[in-house]
Amino acid sequence: MSLTHNNHDEGRPELQKVIEEIVASGFTGVTLRVHDERGHWVGSAGVGELGKSAKPPVNGHVRIVSNTKPFISTMVLQLVSEGRFKLDDPVAGLLPEFGFDRRITLRMLLQHTSGVFNFTGEYYDDGTSAPGIPVKGKEWVDLRFKTYRPEELVQFALARPARFEPGTDWSYSNTNYVILRLLIEKVTGRRVPEELHRRILRPLGLKGTLSPTTQPNIPEPHAHGYYRYEDAGVEKTVDVTQLNPSWVSSAGDMISTTRDLHTFLSALLRGKLLPAPLLAEMGKPHPKAGYGLGLFVQDTECGGIVITHNGGFAGHAALMYSTPDGETTLTATLNYVDDAASSLAVPFQNATKNLVNAVFCNG
Repeated sequence: MSLTHNNHDEGRPELQKVIEEIVASGFTGVTLRVHDERGHWVGSAGVGELGKSAKPPVNGHVRIVSNTKPFISTMVLQLVSEGRFKLDDPVAGLLPEFGFDRRITLRMLLQHTSGVFNFTGEYYDDGTSAPGIPVKGKEWVDLRFKTYRPEELVQFALARPARFEPGTDWSYSNTNYVILRLLIEKVTGRRVPEELHRRILRPLGLKGTLSPTTQPNIPEPHAHGYYRYEDAGVEKTVDVTQLNPSWVSSAGDMISTTRDLHTFLSALLRGKLLPAPLLAEMGKPHPKAGYGLGLFVQDTECGGIVITHNGGFAGHAALMYSTPDGETTLTATLNYVDDAASSLAVPFQNATKNLVNAVFCNG
């Protein structure tokens, strides 16, 4: 039986076909939620757990990884709207204990133009790389329940050379959003999970979303994430659904559902969380990567624009896409077997492209 629901009598076989093709490309399972002028549709394909036959739960919990960033950005911009600080204030004046370069502003952190070293590792245009904290292979698997303090991650990054002079280039750095976590906590006097609940989760009724900080569990129901690695020449695949998310902190530690991600993104773009001028700032893309302040602005193949953020790691991924008015949204989750080589990176790119075409370009 197909797990589909919609507000009309007809199904959406073209959407079911796309998610089944994604499973065929190597993913363990996929769930998809679409809200558009035809109502809403949810479906799933594949399995939620290796060796079992049940499909992934259509509104199951998933680690949303980098989709955490738009939530953090929204809270920072709410504090800007309250006059706590300005977008172009230097972060050194707000968090003096770290010795930041005085040229780095909040806007640069939000937009990834600070140049601060990425604590999960840097990959340079010439093919070289600089390691960060352990995020791959057996070392990561063995350390996946370790607790990192946010201050520790920031200090680790600041002890390494900056990628470029502040404001002169663009490069995605998880460190930026951990600094923003510390800023939110300093200015409000409350922990990020508490502030998140107060400012976003409670007002929007997001009951399936949480910021677990160090807690390794994920609420039921959920699909399982896996990691494949080599140990003394032997390939092993382990269930890594449970892990301590403090290694990524506010750059990617949240858990949510496709329903909650739809509600959040739609409410944000409809102006329910930010005043219009700050929402407009959020959607101004940097020319190099199309990144605004916590969201990507992306062209579709049929001439439109979608507002988006995706995230994936350790066998869980989440996708969020919307028209700029928040009226048509696509939210999806994927569960899969991850590995150090990111073997599913190309299928992941193809999957997102096919989903966007199916929903925003009528296939």
